[in-house]
Amino acid sequence: MCGIVGLYLKNPQLEAQLGKLFEPMLEAMTDRGPDSAGFAIYGDEVADGWVKLTLQSTTDGFDFHALMSALEGQLGCSLDWFQNATAAVLKVNTDEASARAALAELAPELRIMSAGQSIEILKGMGLPREISQRFGLAGMKGSHIIGHTRMATESAVTMEGSHPFSTGADLCLVHNGSLSNHFRLRQELKREGITFETDNDTEVAAGYLTWRLQQGDSLKEALDNSLENLDGFYTFAIGTRNGFAVIRDPIACKPAILAETDDYVAMASEYQALSSLPGIENAKIWEPAPATLYVWERESA
Repeated sequence: MCGIVGLYLKNPQLEAQLGKLFEPMLEAMTDRGPDSAGFAIYGDEVADGWVKLTLQSTTDGFDFHALMSALEGQLGCSLDWFQNATAAVLKVNTDEASARAALAELAPELRIMSAGQSIEILKGMGLPREISQRFGLAGMKGSHIIGHTRMATESAVTMEGSHPFSTGADLCLVHNGSLSNHFRLRQELKREGITFETDNDTEVAAGYLTWRLQQGDSLKEALDNSLENLDGFYTFAIGTRNGFAVIRDPIACKPAILAETDDYVAMASEYQALSSLPGIENAKIWEPAPATLYVWERESA
């Protein structure tokens, strides 16, 4: 089942309202995914030479203050951070590999949900309304966002198994559908050095994109290759630093709808999730074609 929603703002003047516009879209997908939900939001970019990481604890009460003090001392560089419920967004003046190594030593129990210059991933178990309220979605600002509501069918209901899954710097993926060859593909990707933290088939799709990008593919090339190598039925929404993309499998049996105005591009599994958007009555609305990549991106920073 599951539900996908995405919103890309073409009009920068709306960026202060991104969370407010997106919250009812995510909650409209509750019937499609009542057990967990999450979203990847893009904005509040860090400067070159810095990296932003979203850290999340599986339990309440983690002492982020102690961690950040120890991390600053170990790395010996400037950092900034803030806590949001069971998550913390860390901005640090170092490279991603150094930050990850220090975090693995100091707090191996934490999950690194995302890394890059713009992305933040927040997710957890519970109804979509509970997730949006837990992390203060309505008050968030940014340029674009993708989200997912999950009805677990192939793996356990856990925070880690919720979507989105990060697939590289400022890159993430959400998925509606099911892959039939994910077990075999997981074994092949492990031999290529790709690591997995859950048994979710969507993480295999994310890992596949990571591997293709490591081989030198562009995002378009990686997704074109996914049509040949990922068996099953699916709709993917992919977030990037500069925008987002949507692609369906060659049969396209999973629902998806797109809407575009002068101010935004939006996608959802069902039209009801788009109905709250301003000007939707005048939007161009269509069903994405099978095996066709749709991409909206602003110029690279």
